[in-house]
Amino acid sequence: MFPRRRILRRLYLAVVIGFLGVALTPLFVYMQPVVHAAQITQRSLTLQTDPSATTPVGGSDPGGTVDHLFDFTVPTSTAIQSIEFQYCATLDTADACSTGNVPTGLVTTSATEGTNSSALSTFTTINNTTNGTLYISSSTAYTPAANTPLSVQFVGIVNPTAANTTFYVTITTWVQSTPGTNLVDSGNVAASTANPIVLTGTMPESLVFCTGATVSETSGVPNCSTATSGNVSFPMLFSPTATAYTTSQMAASTNANHGYVITVNGSTLTNGSNQIAAMSTSTTSKIGTSQFGMNLVVNTTPAVGTALTPASDGVSYFGYPETGYNTANSFEFNSGNVVADSTNGGSSGNATDAQIYTVSYIVNVDGKQAPGTYTTTLTYICTATF
Repeated sequence: MFPRRRILRRLYLAVVIGFLGVALTPLFVYMQPVVHAAQITQRSLTLQTDPSATTPVGGSDPGGTVDHLFDFTVPTSTAIQSIEFQYCATLDTADACSTGNVPTGLVTTSATEGTNSSALSTFTTINNTTNGTLYISSSTAYTPAANTPLSVQFVGIVNPTAANTTFYVTITTWVQSTPGTNLVDSGNVAASTANPIVLTGTMPESLVFCTGATVSETSGVPNCSTATSGNVSFPMLFSPTATAYTTSQMAASTNANHGYVITVNGSTLTNGSNQIAAMSTSTTSKIGTSQFGMNLVVNTTPAVGTALTPASDGVSYFGYPETGYNTANSFEFNSGNVVADSTNGGSSGNATDAQIYTVSYIVNVDGKQAPGTYTTTLTYICTATF
């Protein structure tokens, strides 16, 4: 009897131990630790114009060849050897891009590396084999400090072709030089294509010209709307012992390729059959001699005139007083003469921004000049050649 009892006891213990082994096995598997990647922060994707493209377009242009600049901050101080960028039209249920979900028209297979953060100087290998997935890698590990901002630029990416459409990119950092195992950090960015706004306007042929007693500037630009009346009186009486003088102004600008010329047209000062002799050649003022003349520069004898403003610079301002009217203290008047042009002293005209000319007039008379009021009407004509 005794031997039978020992056998039964042993069988009982074996069954209990076997039962415990079965019960403990799933408990052990359940307790395995689960590792989650940290969230990449401060992340963005900027769509940039690619200046090297055959036809550069705006960064968000649908189907345009552009550059993609990624800025992001890695939160973990862990050695990495590759950074992956996976594009998709929609995110999956795990809030990430999945393979085969490439936005329509996107082409990344011709992308090259642009300007990256200096910290990524060893990440010189780019893999663009699979359309919609790019990664850069390094032959040596890089361990960033926690919360290190980084930037990666890809040149020559073709945007999705759908206009005004959002697409996504999942950014991941990996321990190995080839993504796929040992994920470190990850995060998504969103960007959108956009229809370009095309503005069209027409600049017609332009000639702006005005005359008056004065013409002023508005915010530093000659403004013809400020031109005052063209009725100008000499502020002193004519006399054989002193020179009478006064001024008027005019302003001109044109976009004509061949510039403009300004002529003076009219007669000398007259009173009935009496007149003051016009200065047919350029000469100085001579008190006691019958003279009527003009020039477009600053004079000292007499002290009259103002410099051309803004001054000619051969870049934006090409106005220039013409020969015979461009010498200080020397005056001339011949109806039909060109008194100013936009050649700036050259042989052909130029388009030019607005400038203000000051025309100085002088009158000298001899002792026998008949009394009375002397007048003349001068017409300035500005002709542009387009």
